[in-house]
This record gives sequence, C-alpha cells and structure tokens, in this order.
Amino acid sequence: MPIEIKELHIRVSVNATPGGQPAGQQATAGGSSSSDAGRGEDHDALIAECVEQVLQILQNKMER
Repeated sequence: MPIEIKELHIRVSVNATPGGQPAGQQATAGGSSSSDAGRGEDHDALIAECVEQVLQILQNKMER
C-alpha cells in the first residue's frame, strides 16, 4: 500500500561563516577585502542561478 505525505516541514539552520569568523563578527564597511568582493560575486551568481531554475520550473508548469 503506498504512503501519501500530505505535509512536509524542512528546517535548515546555517551558522558557519567563510574564513573561520564566528557568526557574530562581520567585516566593517570600510575594511572590505578582495575575499569579500569574491564572496559577493559568488553570492550574486548563486542568486542568478536560483532565479533561472525557478523561472524554468514555472515555464515548465505553464506548458503542461
């Protein structure tokens, strides 16, 4: 007999920060380094990829 899942809860907690800094410490606005700029580019690329995938999923649903 198949099992039907009607509700699914997923919770994720991410506390680690790159560079080994504790989660409470942030770089100051005036003291950004090249690694901060690279991290921002990675962040932008990740967001762009997520947006593309979501739009593709929505487009596939509209075609059905």
